[in-house]
Amino acid sequence: MMAKTVREPAREIPVAAEVDVLVIGAGPAGLGAAIAAARSGAKVLVLEQSGMPGGVSTAGLMSHWTGTSGSRLYREVLRRSAEMNEGELHGRPVIEIDPEKLKLLYLEMLEEAGAALRLYTFVSEPVMERDRILGVIAESKSGREAFLAKIVIDASGDGDVAAKAGVPYTLGREEDHKMQPATLMFKVAGVDTERAVFLPSFESTYETPKGELQALAREKLPHPAGHVLLYRSTLPGIVTCNMTNCTGVDGTKAEDLTRAEIVCRRQIYAIEAFLREYVPGYENCYVISAAPMVGIRETRHFEGRYTLTGEDILAARTFDDWIVRGAHFNFDVHNLDGAGLDRTGAQKEFPEVGGYTIPYRSLLPKKIKGLMLAGRNISGTHMAHSNFRVMPICLAMGEGAGTCAALAIRDGVDPDGIDVREAQALL
Repeated sequence: MMAKTVREPAREIPVAAEVDVLVIGAGPAGLGAAIAAARSGAKVLVLEQSGMPGGVSTAGLMSHWTGTSGSRLYREVLRRSAEMNEGELHGRPVIEIDPEKLKLLYLEMLEEAGAALRLYTFVSEPVMERDRILGVIAESKSGREAFLAKIVIDASGDGDVAAKAGVPYTLGREEDHKMQPATLMFKVAGVDTERAVFLPSFESTYETPKGELQALAREKLPHPAGHVLLYRSTLPGIVTCNMTNCTGVDGTKAEDLTRAEIVCRRQIYAIEAFLREYVPGYENCYVISAAPMVGIRETRHFEGRYTLTGEDILAARTFDDWIVRGAHFNFDVHNLDGAGLDRTGAQKEFPEVGGYTIPYRSLLPKKIKGLMLAGRNISGTHMAHSNFRVMPICLAMGEGAGTCAALAIRDGVDPDGIDVREAQALL
């Protein structure tokens, strides 16, 4: 049976802005791209659907910067964040995140670079001319508007613009299209941090008189929750919890995002009760905030000029056209069917210690001209993605993409027409 439809009348859409580089999404990858491109002289605009910059690093209530990269911009964010610190971590560089201060830092860095930002703006469609992207159409309180650009950088995480532009992709794991579970981060206060237990990975364990904490979580928490991940914050008595869990979520579907939000929020107070009952130092803890957006780890993997693999990462390949170097993390595959770590994941043991590179070709999608990818939506396998998806590496990808975009604008060429060695010298 054919689905019922309505007909939308054709209409003229006003052009709200024309820029050199249009960045879709203001997460770490998008902000890296925007700041780098603007600092290199391009006219830049960032479109972000939420009311704040930072993506998962702020709206996602992320606890800390996980993994690392050789990005100078990433080191600048860490340094300037440390200068803003207050509380128990004041006065030393840290990877822990204060989301409110980080939002302000992002705004300051965009303004200093001369990059424009539009919040509360949802990008709905690409503007195409055959196989070239010319910009996007967006919806907001201001109405339906077009934003045109010489180069578009899709840093939306899910690659919504690239998908609608016609770039081929694989959804999730190659063999079955399953995707890593979703999480809603939250914070508890009232923690005795002198006595508190912090478990930074699935493989971390802690014995108590009532039992080992990871085993207790599997037994006591509502499925598919069932693990303990607790992290320090920048403020005294407050701990960030990465313990809610929703499996079988396709983050490209609003109905799945809604289900994940409901499932995870229902788990929060069961987790609070578990912490009070079983975890030392949390006897008087209470929930003070939950993220305004559910965290999505994995959706689309696009086809680029090169697809990065797990073997490339393990071998620490140095690509001639590297655009990120010094990237380092584990193969962090969460259980696709329940709590804890997937059988393919490894967090404590990772043999590659020197850092790997990401080639520029993985940021250049097949088929569509004028479009670049940055962040977890670049061209990589499910396994490689579990490593490069973390924020310091995504920010480095954005920095590389923005630098290359600015060079392409300067030279009047497509992104694949630049001399990548010049970008490498700048990076």
